[in-house]
Amino acid sequence: MKFERIPLQDAWLIELEARGDDRGYFARAFCRNEFESHGIESNVVQSNVSFSQKAGTLRGMHFQQAPAMETKLLRCVRGALYDVIIDLRPSSSTYLQHYGVKLTADNLKMLFVPRGFAHGFMTLVDETEALYMVSEFYTPELEAGVRYNDSRFDIKWPLPVEVISEKDAAWPLFEVLQAPYFQ
Repeated sequence: MKFERIPLQDAWLIELEARGDDRGYFARAFCRNEFESHGIESNVVQSNVSFSQKAGTLRGMHFQQAPAMETKLLRCVRGALYDVIIDLRPSSSTYLQHYGVKLTADNLKMLFVPRGFAHGFMTLVDETEALYMVSEFYTPELEAGVRYNDSRFDIKWPLPVEVISEKDAAWPLFEVLQAPYFQ
């Protein structure tokens, strides 16, 4: 795996190193030793799959509150998506900054999302599937989010929003949230 620092503190873009032959390729997608050697938390307790029928489907911007704040490692395994993270940690040097990256089934890139970040993505093509590993169990009562179109962040989504859940459309604007979410 190739580990690339991105502009947000503690977040990483990771590229799989495919070893191929006439059968196709093999690539390691996770190795605790390699992650820990880069200072990346490697405790995985759950793996999730997200499938979206239509391009322009937006999921986010989600996070879990303490004590269930989680890290995520996300890869697109079918189709293409635009993945966005927002640093919501008041003590971070990149507090309130966001980063977006295109992940596709073909580009073999993954995004590591640290604790204290909001996360979401938009599908770029029909029938897109994402696989992600998380460091905490899903805890519905600690789930929270910020509005995907909050002008505070000014995220430039690549397509118009075609599909979004009622819950994701109703997350509050950042100015409404209280700092204890992100301690």
